[in-house]
Amino acid sequence: MWHEYINATSTDEVVKILGEKKERARIIAGGTDLILELERGVRKGIDILVDVSRIPNLDQITIDGDDVIRLGPLVTHNDCTASKLIRARAYPLARAAWEVGAPQIRNRGTIAGNLITASPANDTITPLMALGASVTLISTRGERTIPLNEFYTGVRKTVMQADEMLVDISFPALTKTQRGTFIKLALRRTQAISLVNAAIILDVSTRRAGDEPSTRGLRADTVKSAVITLGAVTPIIVHAEAAENFLAKKKLNEKNIAQAAELAMQAAHPIDDVRGSAAYRLEMVKVIIARGLRAIRDENEQAGMPKKPILLQGKKTADRGRQTVHRPSSIVNVIETTINGKKFSFKSGYNKTLLRLLREEGLLTGTKEGCAEGECGACTVFLDGNAVMSCLVPAPRAHGAQIITVEGLAALTPTPLPEGERQGVREKLHPMQEAFIQHGAVQCGYCTPGFIMSGAKLLEEKSKPTHNEIEQAITGNLCRCTGYYKIVKAIEDASKTKV
Repeated sequence: MWHEYINATSTDEVVKILGEKKERARIIAGGTDLILELERGVRKGIDILVDVSRIPNLDQITIDGDDVIRLGPLVTHNDCTASKLIRARAYPLARAAWEVGAPQIRNRGTIAGNLITASPANDTITPLMALGASVTLISTRGERTIPLNEFYTGVRKTVMQADEMLVDISFPALTKTQRGTFIKLALRRTQAISLVNAAIILDVSTRRAGDEPSTRGLRADTVKSAVITLGAVTPIIVHAEAAENFLAKKKLNEKNIAQAAELAMQAAHPIDDVRGSAAYRLEMVKVIIARGLRAIRDENEQAGMPKKPILLQGKKTADRGRQTVHRPSSIVNVIETTINGKKFSFKSGYNKTLLRLLREEGLLTGTKEGCAEGECGACTVFLDGNAVMSCLVPAPRAHGAQIITVEGLAALTPTPLPEGERQGVREKLHPMQEAFIQHGAVQCGYCTPGFIMSGAKLLEEKSKPTHNEIEQAITGNLCRCTGYYKIVKAIEDASKTKV
């Protein structure tokens, strides 16, 4: 898929390479969009990838003295989901980030990458547009900052030039009188592209509600100003201006909510496709806008969003992937990595995905190829401590990394040898593997390695997960044989065993 893969160690090196190679080169960080685009021919003429994923300090979420929040270009969806700052001062973005894919996808996919892909169905563009975000681009020619509403020119098209790197996303933090939410409608609850999505931010005056238990506290009363943005219903994310203007200085009552929802439809010009008709999408704009306005009015905008979402990141190793490779920026054609505690040196496979490197060069066939699109989770492995879909990771990202596959789980749980045998340890199945055997949590078995990997990482993150947390953990793993009952039960029982 690529002829050269370059590990960069600084932004200066990146812009120099882009300035020289221009359209032939492409930056890769998470790669969850780019790998598929290259395989499908959506991005043509690219034969050089510049990996920026280990450049230090590009994964920061900060707020400055002017109450402007800044996201570095390596901030992932899970970073936003877990950020207390984003949850408190930019909730629509936190909700949208959590709605993206599954934990394995969110561990790799970056907010910057989501913006640059420029699909109108990409979830984080909609709240960032509502928040009034800007992006900063740098090149050897200098630096420029562009409001997000001027960044897009069409489907998968932006004003970004081939020699530019996105280095900052900035937007004002929500004030004390602003409330917002993000609503996504898709064909299933997780791992689905938006049919329609919307972000709503209201600046409101509040009143003290009555004494009824369901209405205690401050409730939104009058809208001072409104921002409503819509995704997946036009070639680019748009403002529902008629609805925004209507809501200004209006009471947030049922009549006005219904009228605003009707007006929001004026901004939508959806298409028919395999996931839904234009007529259905248009009607759903009205539905989700009304739903979002009611949620803000009733202070229910965070309903359904877990306080501590499952990330599938290990406590001890979750930051390893952010360390830079200890060598100068260079083309990777020999991959030196550690898999299941053993050193490997691969002289071939650098132009493959990590999944195929593991299976074809590493002969570690426990990791399965189900969809090769990041949909099924059968290829889940641990990369520098985080669960990822290996079909969406370029093989050279393994260079200098620590990888665990399903074959290595047993090695994580050594047990002393019985008395009388020679001193040392022998391998013992991981409690998750034992539980799957005991419960018969398998039918054809193809998806089982991925489920076991997700379950094992969950126990590393939460030793006693709730039923809901187990469900969150396996949202990225599909089984076409069963109803998941035995799988969930096996994970529940494994959590009762000390790892």
